[in-house]
Amino acid sequence: MARSIKKGPYVPYFLIKKIEGATAKKSQKPIETYARSATITPDFVGFTFKVHNGKKFIPFFATEDTVGHKLGEFAPTRSFRGHTNKKKK
Repeated sequence: MARSIKKGPYVPYFLIKKIEGATAKKSQKPIETYARSATITPDFVGFTFKVHNGKKFIPFFATEDTVGHKLGEFAPTRSFRGHTNKKKK
């Protein structure tokens, strides 16, 4: 179920603070975050994020097309290794 429009998008306060700090410094350094449930807002566009997938940080560059999505969508937590290849005799 989607979040209520009345409440607005979920963006943690600490992530907003990190973006404001990077904007003030004009830093191109990636922003590391564990907040996979954070919604990408227009303020995020042009920044590189490193989103944690449970094992490591996956780099992700926010563009205008990704606004409205969640950060966790771009850092998969599972890797598909393929189906078994059993042969009949």
